[in-house]
Amino acid sequence: MRIVLIGAGRLATNLGKALRKAGHVIAAVYSQQRANAEALTSIIGGFATDNLVTLPLEADAFIVSIKDAALRERMPAMTLDREDQLFLHTAGSMPMSVFEGYADRYGVFYPMQSFSKEREVDFADIPIFVEGTDPAIRQLAESISQRVYSLSTEERKYLHLAAVFACNFANHCYALSAGILEQHGLPFDVMLPLIDETARKVHEIHPRDAQTGPAVRYDENVISMQSDLLQGLPQEIYNILSRSIHETALNSQL
Repeated sequence: MRIVLIGAGRLATNLGKALRKAGHVIAAVYSQQRANAEALTSIIGGFATDNLVTLPLEADAFIVSIKDAALRERMPAMTLDREDQLFLHTAGSMPMSVFEGYADRYGVFYPMQSFSKEREVDFADIPIFVEGTDPAIRQLAESISQRVYSLSTEERKYLHLAAVFACNFANHCYALSAGILEQHGLPFDVMLPLIDETARKVHEIHPRDAQTGPAVRYDENVISMQSDLLQGLPQEIYNILSRSIHETALNSQL
């Protein structure tokens, strides 16, 4: 397929590489920062632009990977004279209906993964959640991933919410852990074996059953002592999570 990428951030960079590897042709890449578009096209081909008007008028798919607010703002310009083209957005929280009134063919192409420009991922194992009736959407997804699922806008809201807990919030806890260690001259890599084992464990058992630590039994002496140590750090997060862990443990016994 001939693809136009609207966006050159972390997701678009990884997706563009995967599409190119699968044999698709990247016709053009748009970014508000032309240097970002040029950096990506130097790897995956196509021409770079910071002007939506200069994008091709035709392609097999226009894949939009920009911030939610920017998607709405740039919708008129990106679809101008392209109303009959296939537009796909990659957002977990945006409805498919965002394209209504601007394009006749549209859908969602949501790869559920955390992306970084510095780390290349294997798309074959990444779940891609699609929405829309055009058969080209699933065809495109299946060309790069072995795990393609149809999911409605309403269901995708909860998928994205679950991903925030599993990824974004968990990573924030890593950052808090790193901050505590740094204050006391310890490297964060001492935590890596613990993090890796925790992640491996939930491949085999339910996260509720894998939970350990003082909050499971609500050991008030340990919890109170650790909470007091968090001077200048978010004690509220520690206390809320401790209560939530304990309540989850109690409910799982019912």
